Formats: sequence, structure tokens, C-alpha cells
Amino acid sequence: MRWFHWRFHSFLSPISVILGHRIGRVLHGVGSYSLFMAKGLGASRESLRHLPIIFRQMVQLGVNSTPVVIMASVFAGVVFTLQTAYQLENSFLPPDTIGAVVVPTLILEMAALTPGLVLASRIGASIAAELGTMKVTEQVDALEAMGLNSIAYLVIPRILAGIVMFPCMYVASAMISIAGGAIGGEVMGYLSVESFILGAKTWFVPFDAFFGLSKSLVFGFLITSIACWKGLTTSGGADGVGKATTEAVVIACVNILIADYIMAEVIL
Repeated sequence: MRWFHWRFHSFLSPISVILGHRIGRVLHGVGSYSLFMAKGLGASRESLRHLPIIFRQMVQLGVNSTPVVIMASVFAGVVFTLQTAYQLENSFLPPDTIGAVVVPTLILEMAALTPGLVLASRIGASIAAELGTMKVTEQVDALEAMGLNSIAYLVIPRILAGIVMFPCMYVASAMISIAGGAIGGEVMGYLSVESFILGAKTWFVPFDAFFGLSKSLVFGFLITSIACWKGLTTSGGADGVGKATTEAVVIACVNILIADYIMAEVIL
């Protein structure tokens, strides 16, 4: 029995060390991010002097990401419609039930989550790599030496652009995914576009669109702020930039899923 206890404790000891190290890293990251955002809040008024930068970031984050969002949304709508039709194929429900199931799900979840995950990879990686490169090449220090607030000049315009443009991406994604689902259902012979629209109109609740729009605002803030945080805390040269870029995408995606659950639990 004594030997068993010794083996058991020797097995748990490395695991407890690893878990403690992981928890410590998570808590350190939360604290670092909180301090970073506190600095950003203090510099928000100063960032209003950089309106041209904000507009330029809106184009880069929103307009230039439109093709990716369109492609992801079309396939999300088509696939979800076909899967729903497959599940209801042998039921006694009318065909317009497909539209009644698909449209609320797209508006509530997929139209916000799908572009969020796609843009977390595209925008998050782009921002983290750009700011990380500026950090390791001391361009950020040069901006500070010139009297510019690096947070107000580099961070806040990107966060504001994300908060403004992500709801626009949500609206575009919702419309395109619904259209793709309706056309895909008719092409595959499950139901007509008219039946799809009839089911969607019958069970449409305006609050669903408000909830999806709210999620897109939160996702836009999380993606841009986390990417900026990882970019401006980069160290270690090119290897550090690559590591910061990967961490920005992973952390943003995980936080999007966590925020999605929390908002659904609290609001719905």
C-alpha cells in the first residue's frame, strides 16, 4: 500500500506542476491584457485625432475581408439547409419548416460565429504580425520618441474599426447565408425558394437579429484587441512575431467561443 501511494503521488506531481504552470500563464495573460486595455481606455480620447487612420483600418478590416466572408457565408447557408432537409426528409412536417429552422439558426449563431472565426484568422493574424514586426524592429519606440502615443495611434483605431465593421459583416453574412440556403434548397430539390422564405417569415423574431448583431460587436472587439495586445507585447525577433501571431489567432478563437456561450446563457 505504501508503494502504491508513492507511485500515485509521483504520478500526480508532474501533472500538478504542469497545471499550475498553465494556470499561472493564463492568469498572467489576463492581467497583462487587462492592463493593456486600461491603457487603451485612457488613450481613447487622443485617438480621435487619427480619424484618417480609423477609416483606413475600416477598409482593411471590413471591405478587404468581404470576399472571404461571402464565401464562408454561402457555404454555411447551403450546408446547414441541406443538413436540415436531410434530417426532416422522412418527417410529416411541411417543407417550409426547413426555412423556419435554418433562418433563425443562421441569424442567431452562424452569421456571427462563422465570420468571427474566419476573420479571427485573417484579421487577427494580420494585426498581430504587423504590430509585432513594428515592435521587434523598434518602430513603436520610434513613434514614442516622436511624441506619439502608440496605443492611441496603433491600437484604438483598429479596435474602433473592428467594432464598426464587424456588425456590417454580420448583416452581409446573414443575408448571403440565407440566400445561399434558399437557393441551395431549391437546386437540390428539397423545397422552393418561396417555401423557404414563407417558413422564415412565419417564425422570424426581430430579437434574433439584435442578439446576433450584439455578438458581432463583442467578437469585433475581442479579435482586434487581442491581436493588438499580442502584437505590442511581442519579443524575440522573427520567431517571436510568428509565436505572437499564432497565439493571437488561437486566443481570439477560444475567447469568441467563450463569449458566444456566455451571451447565449445570459441574454437568451
